[in-house]
Amino acid sequence: MTDDDRIKLEPSWKEALRAEFEQPYMQQLREFLRQEYAAGKEIYPPGPLIFNALNSTPLDQVKVVILGQDPYHGPDQAHGLCFSVQPGVPTPPSLVNIYKELQRDLNLPIPAHGYLQSWAEQGVLLLNTTMTVQRGNAASHAKKGWESFTDRIIQLVSERQSNVVFLLWGAHAQSKQKLIDGTKHLVLKSVHPSPLSAYRGFIGCGHFSHANRFLQQHGMKPVEWALPQ
Repeated sequence: MTDDDRIKLEPSWKEALRAEFEQPYMQQLREFLRQEYAAGKEIYPPGPLIFNALNSTPLDQVKVVILGQDPYHGPDQAHGLCFSVQPGVPTPPSLVNIYKELQRDLNLPIPAHGYLQSWAEQGVLLLNTTMTVQRGNAASHAKKGWESFTDRIIQLVSERQSNVVFLLWGAHAQSKQKLIDGTKHLVLKSVHPSPLSAYRGFIGCGHFSHANRFLQQHGMKPVEWALPQ
């Protein structure tokens, strides 16, 4: 039984990423994580949720991609979807600003929670470019191999899907634009929604209405951005 067989991954992604799991960088990443767990470090998100973004949004259903950088590193927050937190956890500041723009752009009420699972299930790939983190230690798993893996995910969406909207918020997300074929997809860029930058252009960007218009123009169902309460 290979490592590949042990990974619980949605079939379309598992097939598309099969070769990636055999790469040397992935073996090194796996060994790094094994050592982190063996040292008793608390790693987020919990193991079964590391690939939640892929398991919630099959490759052939991706129509919007939102890129984050690093999972939240506080207890009970991260569950494998960028910007999203588990039910019952206070909404983080960047997500509060995303909600403010949704309210301004689409006149949607601000939800009382930060759980974005319903977006993922509608074809919004909520991908962190680094997929794990040590508790209380931001960016602790950056440059350990995850970025190569998630770059390949972005390339696969660009290659295999048509008319996807890529929402690139902040310099880190925008650094991935080179992986995207801009002749067949819509790339929307803005500053990051964090409190440090949101009022320099994120609030007012109109990305949510723009994304839905583009999807409808290409015969796709718009995203229901309003979250269930």
